[in-house]
Amino acid sequence: MTEPGDLASVSSLSWRRPQPGALIMREAEVLCPRAGIRGRHDLVIRDVEIAEIAEPASAEVADAEVVEAAGLLAMPAFFDPHVHLRTPGREDEEDLETGSRAAAAGGYCGVLAMANTDPIVDSAPHIGALRERAEREAVVPVGFLAAITRAFAGDELTEMGELRDAGAVGFSDDGVPVPNARVLRRALQYQRLAGGVIALHEEDPDLSGAGVMHEGPASAALGLAGIPSISESTMVGRDAALAAYEGARIHCLHLSARESVEQVARARDAGARVSAEVTPHHLTLTDEEVRSLDARFKMNPPLRSSDDRQALIDGLRSGVIDCIATDHAPHSVDEKEVPFEQAAMGVTGLETAFAVLHTELVLPGVIGLELLVEKLTAGAGVFDFAPPRLEPGQEANVVLVDPAAEWEAGADGWESRSENSCFIGRTLTGRVLMTVAAGGVVYRQRSFAIGAAA
Repeated sequence: MTEPGDLASVSSLSWRRPQPGALIMREAEVLCPRAGIRGRHDLVIRDVEIAEIAEPASAEVADAEVVEAAGLLAMPAFFDPHVHLRTPGREDEEDLETGSRAAAAGGYCGVLAMANTDPIVDSAPHIGALRERAEREAVVPVGFLAAITRAFAGDELTEMGELRDAGAVGFSDDGVPVPNARVLRRALQYQRLAGGVIALHEEDPDLSGAGVMHEGPASAALGLAGIPSISESTMVGRDAALAAYEGARIHCLHLSARESVEQVARARDAGARVSAEVTPHHLTLTDEEVRSLDARFKMNPPLRSSDDRQALIDGLRSGVIDCIATDHAPHSVDEKEVPFEQAAMGVTGLETAFAVLHTELVLPGVIGLELLVEKLTAGAGVFDFAPPRLEPGQEANVVLVDPAAEWEAGADGWESRSENSCFIGRTLTGRVLMTVAAGGVVYRQRSFAIGAAA
């Protein structure tokens, strides 16, 4: 693994960098698990860095914008290692500007985009073009993963070295697995030369078949074809074994099942270099939601049983699961407003992730706020970027949240171009008011006003 001092900054990714300035968040409740900080302070940002964490109501900086933040939480901004921005090819669903605006509105200071676009990102010119476009359009830093196999066909590897040289942060055929173990083994061998993390969609397509939801009592009652949890866990076991044999690194995307968590734990205990993520929807919902036949609850992997959900929460607490990722997957209305069996799989998530998890897990006491913040930022470290932290001299990546604010998801519209959120209409507690990336304000909630210091 890369040593902490060697980690790149999140802002080294591609984006349209704002002009940094001076900002004081006055009397905020500053929370940073990595720095061991929790208390009321003035948080001072100057240029791209955190300049000072001062005693409350004591900071004075000429020409600084002042945010009266008493009763608000100032935390490290989040990092999402798994989003779909649909560029190139499906800009009707999302693009780099709208997707990065959604990220900023959710409190994120950086995201990594998957390669299942049209065309698939499987060559160095594709990576170069995306990075150039992000530098014009993206309001938060965006990194790009490249395909493991050409056209996601699963049989011929991409030029991994060239892709890394062009700026790919890792490799993934997310959306489909790499079914051939020999091909994946060869990719892991090349990884030792090219570097970068290989992120894997863990699914045995022969076991999943034509399934459209979790295989269980709900699928039986609805008469829908089910996807068994072992379709995921058996591939986790296979891929972890290959990674251990080759001394390579893998990252397991969007775990959904108890057996998968157990596979990751066993692999780690045996010395395999395996990391894993979980989504907000798998942490808070179950397949019982699908009884409504609302296609906003259709995703891959599917929502599973309450026992699986509990295992994911336990894995988050124990550290078996490294980070939370949204798997933000925008779709057009005509892809979702069809019979459930025909609907596209996937839901949006960037704008609701913190609020959903704060409402459903933190407020009831299921997990602590410190753990949530740690896991919402840890995805950066998985891909060898420095996780955001609040300390003087550190890059200023900060999210300001009103922890008591109640709001209805979707009532004020979305920054994302798509509306296929599985949480739309829910009353949530905890709202992002401001996001700062590398010292620049990239999002302000519409009703949140700031003033300039005299």
